[in-house]
Amino acid sequence: MKVYKPQWQCTFSVNETAEKSANWKERIAWRLRGIADRLEGGGRTLKINYDVSPIVSRDEVDTCLGKGFELTQRLLTQLAHQQACEDVMRHAKAELYEEHQSS
Repeated sequence: MKVYKPQWQCTFSVNETAEKSANWKERIAWRLRGIADRLEGGGRTLKINYDVSPIVSRDEVDTCLGKGFELTQRLLTQLAHQQACEDVMRHAKAELYEEHQSS
């Protein structure tokens, strides 16, 4: 009996700046992205690199990325809520947050 062994590979990386090994074209592209971020404000440019084998469709990759960003949105919303609660507590019960000074 022949045994079949599935094989796959997936690499995924996210960059915010040009890699040290980037050529001049990539460095210019990242400078332009930085300028665009400053002009637009409030945003962040990321470059997503992935290599999946066996090949999956672009639609499947987009679906996965979309779900990942949805999760990121939920996590950031949760963090913002927690920070807002802490800010209220710091204001309402400042004595709880004062550092204890030893004499």
